[in-house]
Amino acid sequence: MDTSNIFELTLSGPGKNALSSSMLSFILAELDRAAGAPVLITGAGDAFSAGLDLKEVASRDGETMIEFLTLLEACMTALYLYPGPIVGLINGHAIAGGAVVALCCDVRVAASKPNMKIGLNEVALGLRFPPRILSIVRRRLPSAFVEEVLLGAALYDPAAALRVGLVDVVADDPAPIARARLAALAAHPAEAYALTKGDLRGNKNGLCPDDEEAHALAGLVAQWTAGSVRQKIATILKR
Repeated sequence: MDTSNIFELTLSGPGKNALSSSMLSFILAELDRAAGAPVLITGAGDAFSAGLDLKEVASRDGETMIEFLTLLEACMTALYLYPGPIVGLINGHAIAGGAVVALCCDVRVAASKPNMKIGLNEVALGLRFPPRILSIVRRRLPSAFVEEVLLGAALYDPAAALRVGLVDVVADDPAPIARARLAALAAHPAEAYALTKGDLRGNKNGLCPDDEEAHALAGLVAQWTAGSVRQKIATILKR
């Protein structure tokens, strides 16, 4: 199989590749640059992404929080609806927003590191999911485990993450497996793959209509900027 056209997207930044607004913009730009080519997404160093940039989240208020949440939704929606094959090489922690990035991938191959954590702990932080991200997560997790994963807000080791459907494969040497899975998907006719994926996943309005999303994001600001949330963030940042 020809893998010469595989596009590699590496999450790299402070805070274990935290999803800052600049990181989210970078992902969007890289997906545009990939232009439908097969994408392998992984993290720099020993993490995939430990989640949102909590320092930035704590610094935003009012309209600036809406701007951040809008960008977050746009990034995850673009990942989920990307027309070409996209495989996540989960090389380290994939927490909260990092786990959402992984769930957006067509296939997720995780390292079998027992100290690695994967999960959606937003509820534990006191946060409500933005509407399109919630829709993506509900579609990508097995229905039997949606409530356990979201309401339990636990962080799982790789074996447990496999059990609940957060990842598809766990391996001691995940890189060659991730590349092989991506190459297999890339071997299909690109147009048929893109059209079928589009039939399965729909469009952004199928995840949440634009007017409803705008209303929902405005309603999230008070919760995302609440003192209790900021206190939890401050505690995490002190660790």
